Amino acid sequence: MLGYLVIMNLTGFFVMGIDKRRAVRHAWRISERTLFLCSILGGSVGTWAGMYVFRHKTRHWYFVIGMPLILLLQTAAALAWMKTAV
Repeated sequence: MLGYLVIMNLTGFFVMGIDKRRAVRHAWRISERTLFLCSILGGSVGTWAGMYVFRHKTRHWYFVIGMPLILLLQTAAALAWMKTAV
């Protein structure tokens, strides 16, 4: 599970960087749906970090609120799962 989360967070981080680079070059972009999907599938920390490292999507309220919200929900779900697993 830890390996999966590392891979997903690295993917989320780099996808934000790639999309920022493409935005600057006016090239084909990665869809916002894909960016959120990376976050939902476990890469919320990496995607959120990528937003601020690359200064990308920080003016869109649904990213500024959505990415930390996804992380919060994932953390709550993990804590609930751990509590029931004990």
